[in-house]
Amino acid sequence: MKVYNSHRRSKKLRKAHFGIKPRPVRRKPGPHDPPGSSPSDYGTYVFSRREWILNTLLYLALDALISVLFYRSVIAFLIFLPGIYLFFKSRRADLLLLRNRRMLSEFTTGMQMVNASLQAGYAMENAFREAAYELRKIYPENSFIIIEFRYILSQLNLNVPVETLLTDLGKRTHIEDIIHLAEVFQTAKRTGGDMIGIIRGSVTSVQAKEETREEIEANLSGKASEQKIMAVAPLAIIAYTSLTSPGFLDVCYHNTLGILIMTAALIIYAAAYLWGKKILQIEV
Repeated sequence: MKVYNSHRRSKKLRKAHFGIKPRPVRRKPGPHDPPGSSPSDYGTYVFSRREWILNTLLYLALDALISVLFYRSVIAFLIFLPGIYLFFKSRRADLLLLRNRRMLSEFTTGMQMVNASLQAGYAMENAFREAAYELRKIYPENSFIIIEFRYILSQLNLNVPVETLLTDLGKRTHIEDIIHLAEVFQTAKRTGGDMIGIIRGSVTSVQAKEETREEIEANLSGKASEQKIMAVAPLAIIAYTSLTSPGFLDVCYHNTLGILIMTAALIIYAAAYLWGKKILQIEV
C-alpha cells in the first residue's frame, strides 16, 4: 500500500512539474460532509443524453424546414447550423423554468407537511422526519423533495441546524420563494418567534402565489393555443402554396431580391414568435 501511494504521489508531482493539471475528482456527498457540499446545485439545467439527441434532431428538422421553405438551398441549411447554440440556450431556460416551478410546488407540499407535524406536537427535527415519511407516499424516490429531505435528515443526524440546511437549499435552488422562507425561518429561530405561525404564513403566501400563477395560466391557455397556431400558420401557408402552385414563389428564390424579401419575412416571423412567447410569460 505504501509503494502504491508513493507511486501515485510521484505521478502527481510529475504532472505538476510538466504543467499538467490533474483531473478533478467528483464524488457524491457523504454522510460526514458539511452542509455546503450538498447533493446538487439547481442553478443550471444539464441535458441528459436523450435530451441532447432529441433536441439536436429537432433543431436539424427545423433548420431543414426553414431552409426549404424560405430559401430552397442547402447553403442556407449550413448557414443556420450555428443557431443550434441559441436553440439549446432557449430550451435550457424553458426547461429550467419548468423544473423550478415543479421544485417550488414540491417544496411547498413538504413544508405544509412539516407545519402539520409541528401542529401535532412534534419537535422540529422529528417534524421533518415525519414529513419525509409522508412525502414518500406522494412522490417517487428520485424526485427533488425526496432527495433533499433525505439529505436534510442525514445532516440533522449530525446536529446541523435546520435553518442552515434550508438556507443552503435556497442558495442551491436559486428560487426566490425558498430563499425568502429560509431567511424568515432563520430569523425566527434566532429570535425565538412562533415557528408554527411563521411556517404557516410563509407556506400560505407561497401557495397563494402559485394559485395566482396557475389561474393566470388557465385564463391565458386559449391565447397560448392561438399563439402556437399563429406560429405554425406562416410556414403552413408557404408550404401549401409551394405544393399547390409550384411556380408561384419561384421569383423569391435563387436571386438577390427574392433572398432579401424572404430573409426580411423570416426576421419578422421570428421576432413575432419571440414577442408572443414573452407576452405569455407572466411572472407572479
